[in-house]
Amino acid sequence: MKIFRTASAMILALGLALPLGATATKPAMAESSFAKFLRGGREPIRHGNYRSDKSPVPRKTVRFDQYPPNTIFIDTAERRLYYTIGNGKAIRYGVGVGRDGFRWSGSHKITRKAEWPGWTPPAVMRARVKRQTGKTLPAYVPGGEDNPLGARALYIGSTIYRIHGTNQPWTIGKAMSSGCIRMANEDVIDLYQRANVGTRVVVRQ
Repeated sequence: MKIFRTASAMILALGLALPLGATATKPAMAESSFAKFLRGGREPIRHGNYRSDKSPVPRKTVRFDQYPPNTIFIDTAERRLYYTIGNGKAIRYGVGVGRDGFRWSGSHKITRKAEWPGWTPPAVMRARVKRQTGKTLPAYVPGGEDNPLGARALYIGSTIYRIHGTNQPWTIGKAMSSGCIRMANEDVIDLYQRANVGTRVVVRQ
């Protein structure tokens, strides 16, 4: 049984497209061949002198009166997240959602928030990867630039799902995850500052 000692080793061996690279708060550095491999040949997205954490779907304040203030509403078909701010308005963000077979719906609350969270792959994910590839995911990946949860995470109820960041902004607007809601780091930081533990989350397929 092969156990990966680092996040990078695991990502490379499994061919997973997980976040890698400098954040918007650190200067961009020379890119490794491994980082180029993860990007699949795409040019790196930058903002000024920094590796970009911006979403290709700009956030925008829009009319939205379906829920009371301080509610997170996620439409997985539209691939958008709305955070209601009152007066019939919400901030709309682009998000990445679960791929076919991994989308879900329901209503929960934010039960925990974390900055640069560590990642503990759920047992069901570890079992699935082991079954499908014969590989063993690490039991834990420390928070940081190589971590698939990005800069911030908001944990949804007692589920295995989170709203979390990514350093791969080109995946926003796509269905690529195992059920978690993915945001560009810049956007998840903005949402993290607005939403609190106890904020209601409504997910619609």
